Amino acid sequence: MTPEGEGIALPAGQPGTRTWRADAALAGNTIIWGSTFVLVQAALKHITPILFLAIRFSIATLALALIFRGRARFTLTRGGLIAGACLFAGYLFQTVGLQFTTASKSAFLTGLAIPLVPLLSSLVYFTRPRFFELAGAFCATAGMGLMTLQGDTLSIGRGDLLTFFCAVAFAAHIITIGHYSRRISFESLSLGQVAVAAALGLGTFWWVETPVVHLKPVVVGALALTGLLATALAFTVQAWAQQHTTPTRTALIYSLEPVVAWLTSFWLLGEILSRRAVVGATLILCGILIVELKRVHSTEHLSIGGASSAL
Repeated sequence: MTPEGEGIALPAGQPGTRTWRADAALAGNTIIWGSTFVLVQAALKHITPILFLAIRFSIATLALALIFRGRARFTLTRGGLIAGACLFAGYLFQTVGLQFTTASKSAFLTGLAIPLVPLLSSLVYFTRPRFFELAGAFCATAGMGLMTLQGDTLSIGRGDLLTFFCAVAFAAHIITIGHYSRRISFESLSLGQVAVAAALGLGTFWWVETPVVHLKPVVVGALALTGLLATALAFTVQAWAQQHTTPTRTALIYSLEPVVAWLTSFWLLGEILSRRAVVGATLILCGILIVELKRVHSTEHLSIGGASSAL
């Protein structure tokens, strides 16, 4: 595996129409993921978070097993194990954090995974991060501070801190997918990581928390939407789309996810960010775009696999 940042060329003679279709499909993923923050937050009032994740990933595993029937063999590979563990950790921190922060802040903080990728990659591959990578990470971190630091005590809310850990886990997931995607078929890797996440959820919910579930319509709807659309379908769409577009374009499109979540929160809940939080959210998006737009200019592409913002 070459170090993160190496350019990945599209197939020769790739039709432009297919590339635009792939970009449109990825944009559809951002709409699905961005719109689920509010729904999941509402569902968590009636179901405990780890049980929610266990059911969500179980539904996705069954769906992917049917979709990839005959094309993917489920074998527990190192790539699937590591990716699944990172995926479960990311969703766990995000889902628990949603109980203590707003949906829009959670979405923006989750977006920190993108500028975190080059920093974590430099530690994994012992490479020096470039100036624009550091500038983007600093800009995004400053934005996170404006959004999350509370009052004169400069304390960070529990939900915000948990969501930051979620971003770290998703960044690790991106690096893991980038490492193993050329060694394992995308069908097997997608099914494997989702199945591992489901197993971790099923194996932990009954002793980590006191399971509670009230099968309200919002819970059933959230499980169906996140299990079938935000997990099974979105991972499949991304696996197809990235055959026809560059990873950098994927990252840029996915940076729209927190904007979708913000708009959804405003539309459904009337949730309005404070002026300070708006500045912070803008800085986070600027940090993401600084990292990614520099990569577009230098033709160095970010290898992104399943999650980030697989919300």
